[in-house]
Amino acid sequence: MTSTASLPKSPPAPGGIRARPRSVTAAMCACVLVAQSLVAAMNLAIPKISASALHPSPAQLLWIVDTYVLVFAGLLIPAGALGDRVGRKGVLLTGLGVFAAGALLSAPATTLPVLLAGRALSGAGAALLVPATMAVLLHTAPPDRRAGAVAAWSTAIGIGGLAGNAGGALILQFLPWQGLFWVYVPLGLGLLAWVAAATPRVPRQTAALDLPGSALLALGAAALLFGVIEGPGRGWSSAPVTGAFALALVVFALFVRHGRRAAHPVLDPRLFRLPRLLAGSLGIAVTFFGMFALFYVNAQFLQYVKAYSPLRTGCAIAPLALGMMAVTRYGLRWARRAGEARTAGTGLTLVAAGLLLLATADAGTPYLCYLVFLLVMAAGAGLATPTLSQAVVASVPAHRSGMGSGLQGAARELGAALGIAVVGTVLSVRFASGTGHGAATAAAFTEATALGYRIAAGVVLVVGCAVVWGLRTGARAGRSGS
Repeated sequence: MTSTASLPKSPPAPGGIRARPRSVTAAMCACVLVAQSLVAAMNLAIPKISASALHPSPAQLLWIVDTYVLVFAGLLIPAGALGDRVGRKGVLLTGLGVFAAGALLSAPATTLPVLLAGRALSGAGAALLVPATMAVLLHTAPPDRRAGAVAAWSTAIGIGGLAGNAGGALILQFLPWQGLFWVYVPLGLGLLAWVAAATPRVPRQTAALDLPGSALLALGAAALLFGVIEGPGRGWSSAPVTGAFALALVVFALFVRHGRRAAHPVLDPRLFRLPRLLAGSLGIAVTFFGMFALFYVNAQFLQYVKAYSPLRTGCAIAPLALGMMAVTRYGLRWARRAGEARTAGTGLTLVAAGLLLLATADAGTPYLCYLVFLLVMAAGAGLATPTLSQAVVASVPAHRSGMGSGLQGAARELGAALGIAVVGTVLSVRFASGTGHGAATAAAFTEATALGYRIAAGVVLVVGCAVVWGLRTGARAGRSGS
């Protein structure tokens, strides 16, 4: 296994641009922060979209949020291979342009299909740009600063969700939901200009595009989410829902079979024989499962139950960013001292504990108490995210860095999509049954939110145990092989 500290020194930057590592790191972190922030910003817009002329159903609201995340997750790994093959900078610039184009399509949307198409286009752009940022980062950072650059990149990913909440709150306090997308258009174009000026071209690597494998991966994820999201409305035993779950199982089985036989698979399933890589990927997925379960429910809870305005809602969750930043700075340092398994296990336990504490909140919970619950989750994510990201990146050969970034990105976004889908589904089922007539009452919403948080916490704890075991197994294998 290759660690970032043992990678060879970067060659001089081609293309006439002299690479300044700190400037490049800042640009790459800004790109992933903006791409990730759009996932969370949509959560604050749910009340306004729900009351708009679109009149979406609960399932359609989930699709509005999750379409971006689903396309993002499904295309990340092939996008990483594409960057390896045709050039990371070109793919990065293309991704930023597509991201901005999707926002431009979403902003004036007057029908649900157009809005979903815009969300999908922005998700495709995000998938192109995110793995390219990691590849560029590892190429330009000096060997002794690569671990720090990875930590900064991981922090930007995590804080992106929090920035989306805070920035989205400010926008939605004064503008309709369309204003959210109008703001992301110049953001995307501004980043495109910055990257074009500051980033050197990175030498291409030999990489094959596996279109059948990519299609199977995206189809399996879409079928799984369709079953989870559409279950309450169509019925869990209905033919479309049971058929979707069956299709997901079949497609994922075909994906594994294809990956084992293909000469150059988009993701070789045999890589998951590496305990450290498998554990890191699962850990990233379940960390973002828990965090985005929070992001989806929290904005609605504070507005419906606590009667906060969008701006106050954004401000109420903003301290999460500070807590996560403070802990992430020392996450890798603690991992070196205490070990990856112990550090990641502690982080995931804190994420689950924060969800269980939030399940006790109601209309009468003081904000300072609520803030403590949020900071417990922030500390957990701050410990787990950089540690798990490093475990994945260090398990992949240097010449496949784009694939490694795509793998952890796909795990992150699929975990976020499932967190949103699962807690949103629990919310819609329990909320409707609690009100009897679907009326928005604070008591019913609080009860539904608490159940969603408890289910999410259980998932984090169960998967977290598997992650700790995998990291310990990987550590023992590493020691025996050294």
